[in-house]
Amino acid sequence: MDSNSTTNGDDTRRLAVDHLKAALAEGPDWPEALLTAMALWTAPSEVRKKRKYNYFIAGEAFDWLLLAERLLDEIRGSVPPDEIETLLFEGRFPIRFDTERIPELLGGDKYRGYLNYHYGVTVEEALQLACELELRKRDTSNGVKYRNGYSEQAFPLIYRKSREELLCMFRESETLDPEGESSMAEHRAFTYWLFKYRWANSDKARIASDTTKGLRQLERMENASRRHKRNDAITVPR
Repeated sequence: MDSNSTTNGDDTRRLAVDHLKAALAEGPDWPEALLTAMALWTAPSEVRKKRKYNYFIAGEAFDWLLLAERLLDEIRGSVPPDEIETLLFEGRFPIRFDTERIPELLGGDKYRGYLNYHYGVTVEEALQLACELELRKRDTSNGVKYRNGYSEQAFPLIYRKSREELLCMFRESETLDPEGESSMAEHRAFTYWLFKYRWANSDKARIASDTTKGLRQLERMENASRRHKRNDAITVPR
């Protein structure tokens, strides 16, 4: 463990890392080894190499991809780089891994956090993108080609407030610097806060409709990514 590391809560980081290395040496495929190591990890946050890692957003949403990044950094060279990239940037394990095993391997508490992250961050981001694309499509059909700012325009459609107003509300609720620079960690926390805000301020029909829209957009993105990878894998006969 890096000497710059600090933890909150019980320190089982070394146990998780040692388990990951031992499991890989014994033969299980790396997704299984990674998930069982995650199940052993209890620190909700840490500082490592001067970087702050917060693995549980609002104490509820398990940022499993951040922990995956952290653990995979311990076993560089043991996992194919392209498979790491697909996991960290697309949230997908190799197709050979049965994702139905995730609840079993993570355990109940972490799997609940995993679902909170999935719906509260991943699907919420997909919902925002779906609305942006709808706005762009509307403009294109009306002959408008070069308008920007679709991201900002999508927020009032989903949350009935501007992004700027919502970000101020979020930072105030979290006692954050209202003028501070945004980070990826804050972006994820803000997205999860937006998810909870939407649920608290929308009727059930609207919640269901928006969630379905986000899920469908996410499915389209995943299908497009798979098609792209299949096309890249095609070799042209010489």
